[in-house]
Amino acid sequence: MISSPSRPRTSRLAHRLPGSLPDVAAFLVLAGLLVWLFLRGSENLGYHWQWYAVPRYLVNFTDSGPAAGLLLQGLWLTLAVSALALPLTFALGLCSCLLALSPSFTGRVVARGYLETIRNTPLLIQIFVVYFVLAPLLDMDRFWAGVLALALFEGAYASEIMRGGILSLPRGQWEAAHSLGLSTLQTYSRVILPQALRRVLPPLTGQAVSLVKDSALLSTISIFELTLRAQQVVSDTFMTFEIWFTTAALYLAVTFTLSAASRTLERRLRATA
Repeated sequence: MISSPSRPRTSRLAHRLPGSLPDVAAFLVLAGLLVWLFLRGSENLGYHWQWYAVPRYLVNFTDSGPAAGLLLQGLWLTLAVSALALPLTFALGLCSCLLALSPSFTGRVVARGYLETIRNTPLLIQIFVVYFVLAPLLDMDRFWAGVLALALFEGAYASEIMRGGILSLPRGQWEAAHSLGLSTLQTYSRVILPQALRRVLPPLTGQAVSLVKDSALLSTISIFELTLRAQQVVSDTFMTFEIWFTTAALYLAVTFTLSAASRTLERRLRATA
């Protein structure tokens, strides 16, 4: 007798369900344990929590309507810096990658010198060098100096990610493109880079997340991004834990959104492959 179409689905669901219940139970136990540790630590610390005062640093309600609080103002500047530094990061990374793979000796030396210098020195020092040395030479304000410093730092790592993605492709892809009469530029743009993008998208997303988090160091040159705004609020209110937990949640919201967008794009690229 032929089984009805609904039975395999039901059996598969029943097969999955018992395996998922222990996972849910373990998650609830872990979450409960974390909450208990947090509450117990709060009692031992003797800290007076003031969560009720946090919303006004996110949104202020005035006679003219709602306005962004200090933390949201800082978040907006963090997003602006990241949005400008991210495409510059990918552009620098791609240029450095192509130079490293080029037959030109000078190009390879320039790319290697850039990569080794950036990857082997701290980002904080690079920010100071860009701000105190390059910015006066280029007549650049502190905002654009911060954007450039972040892009230079993250671009070095993006370059190596892209180079690994290109080298992971079979040699036959190059041979097939050349057999069709494609130039090197056409081979990269039509054959190599579209395939490499699918492979390097997850690590590039991780680099974008790192860029957002690394933007916190721009507070050292008085760019009033999220971290510096949080420091300002903490110094005025002494609400140390509430403000820093809220700041961490704002960073998490941004980076989680980036990761989710990357997963969506990755699925679409696989569907069109």
